[in-house]
Amino acid sequence: MTITPERKQTVMSEYATKPGDTGSPEVQVAVLSERITNLTEHFKTHGKDNHSRRGLIKMVSQRRRLLDYVKASDAQRYEALISRLGLRR
Repeated sequence: MTITPERKQTVMSEYATKPGDTGSPEVQVAVLSERITNLTEHFKTHGKDNHSRRGLIKMVSQRRRLLDYVKASDAQRYEALISRLGLRR
């Protein structure tokens, strides 16, 4: 259900804007997207897990807020990020 530390490091290094970057919006959105994908897979077999569903909704909202921030600050960066992640918005 959660991502392994190794997978998290891989995602962080892939989306980092500079070496050692762990807090940029791109990295945060990528890590959240990975966690959201894992939880979505979890719900395919555990449909009644409403406690985790609340966490999923919270993560989706956090990702949306981060994407709105990136879009407001730099639209080109936003477009590049959503195309890399394969998000439809």
